[in-house]
Amino acid sequence: MSFQIGNVKIKNNVVLAPMAGICNSAYRRIIKEMGCGLIYAEMVSDKAIYYGSKKTIDMLYMTEMERPITQQIFGSDKDSFVAAAKYIYETMKPDIIDINMGCPVPKVALRAQAGSALLKNPEKVKEIVAAVVEVVPVPVTVKIRSGWDQNSINAVEIAKICEEAGASAIAVHGRTRSQGYSGTVNLDIIRDVKQAVSIPVIGNGDIKSCYDAKHMMEYTGCDAVMIGRGVLGNPWLIRECVEYLDFGIEPKEVTIKEKIDMIMKHFTYLLETKPEKVSLLEMRSHASWYLKGLPRNGEVRNKIMQTTTKDEFLNCILEYKRSLDYEI
Repeated sequence: MSFQIGNVKIKNNVVLAPMAGICNSAYRRIIKEMGCGLIYAEMVSDKAIYYGSKKTIDMLYMTEMERPITQQIFGSDKDSFVAAAKYIYETMKPDIIDINMGCPVPKVALRAQAGSALLKNPEKVKEIVAAVVEVVPVPVTVKIRSGWDQNSINAVEIAKICEEAGASAIAVHGRTRSQGYSGTVNLDIIRDVKQAVSIPVIGNGDIKSCYDAKHMMEYTGCDAVMIGRGVLGNPWLIRECVEYLDFGIEPKEVTIKEKIDMIMKHFTYLLETKPEKVSLLEMRSHASWYLKGLPRNGEVRNKIMQTTTKDEFLNCILEYKRSLDYEI
């Protein structure tokens, strides 16, 4: 079932979360091939954009097939937020710009007083959202958490402020900043936000299966579900959620061959956009996630960690695939 953020129509209710260090163009292409309705690119620093960091600007790379795409920005200063949003719109032309008010990691929330730290300052939230909405012609959304800690649950208040400031949608992770990624997501918070605002609400947290996705949508009434860590090593989860939510199709087991072939595809996509050394370092982590639960995965993961070239990596995977074919 489709929904809409501002003037951007999204073909289904499944959204990729903006995971730092994960959601680059190569991974987003895979997720899009799985049918994802809306993709979030990994967050970029407003200050890094403002000061022209090449590494950060390179993160804005995208392909047309990834649309509709949301580019997320984090920061704590209105002026640099505005400058970064204008630059990103003019350079990248994303369909949506998102303001991060949910990141819990210390270097963002504590050191930079950005991300979820903004939840402690509702006036600043309003100021930043309104300023960004004013300078870009695309919809602006905000990603929040339930609050800073258990004693300051203010997601409903913040969501209302964002809506009043002109935000076109809200994504809510049903955990506090102090929880990080521990414990379980509080669906009541997402439900309360949905009931409090008239703009679309995207629910986020603990989507590990298509059944989790359906439960979140039914319980909270949210317009879409955002999936993050559940897709690590399992991009098929996106397709499973789309098919189950839209057509009631039960998921099928992903085969060993599909997982190994995906490792090869993912590495190929990375090599198209990044240097060999960088691609290899990233692929080591992804390969470990893809291999989880497969026969003798510990052995091949150890070998992968020792590879230093593209050819060594590919040969390692191919040898593993041949050994499995022989065993099966």
